[in-house]
Amino acid sequence: MQSDCSDTNLKNFIKSLGFNEFSQELVKIAFTHSSYTKEKNLPYNECYERLEFLGDAVLKMAITDYLYKKFPDSHEGDLTKIRAVAVCDEILHKIAIKLNIEPYIKVSDAEEKCGGKKLESIQACVMEALFGALYLSADQETLKNFIIKNLTPLIDDIASNKTVYNAKALLQEYTQSKSKDLPEYELVNTTGAAHNRTFTMRVTYHGEELASASGKTKKQAQQEAAFLACQKLGIIKTEGTLNE
Repeated sequence: MQSDCSDTNLKNFIKSLGFNEFSQELVKIAFTHSSYTKEKNLPYNECYERLEFLGDAVLKMAITDYLYKKFPDSHEGDLTKIRAVAVCDEILHKIAIKLNIEPYIKVSDAEEKCGGKKLESIQACVMEALFGALYLSADQETLKNFIIKNLTPLIDDIASNKTVYNAKALLQEYTQSKSKDLPEYELVNTTGAAHNRTFTMRVTYHGEELASASGKTKKQAQQEAAFLACQKLGIIKTEGTLNE
């Protein structure tokens, strides 16, 4: 049975987040999964997917602006890595749980029975769609501040963990969601003098190489390889030659 995601409850929820003026219709769409529109024979544009597309760009812009000002001496590549993790589903899911958006999500009865509203992927998409809906209909400065307020502790944590954050943990969590097997790391090359070594590590899963990377320590090389594997698997979003 669907939880109470009535228009009034949803309106009050968005107001509790600090938004007084916004489009109720767009916000309703932001919380509507495609399984619900299909079940009810509603038009495609009444599910959140288009708003999710917009919200993804809004989120990236807000984070980019914050990082640019927060870390004036950091290289573009390092900022890109921080942003890559900051916009991944795991981080958005953390915010979704904190805000408790689950009761307001609309899914089909079948999806509801399967626990779809609890899924990290769906909750992360709803968050992005909500950003899109509020970008179109609410005060944009309020939205930007809302995004940064909720993401700042996580962004700062990512930055303090050398930008690759918990790429190994992200990869392990992903593989364990598919099976009980863990990714394996293998040293494939060591170069340089004894006081200036460079290590190259390969990460594999079920015998298939996912990525390889180098670092000044084995641990760093493992983290970098895990980060590249997360990019390849779509755990961390990508754009162009650098991943987001």
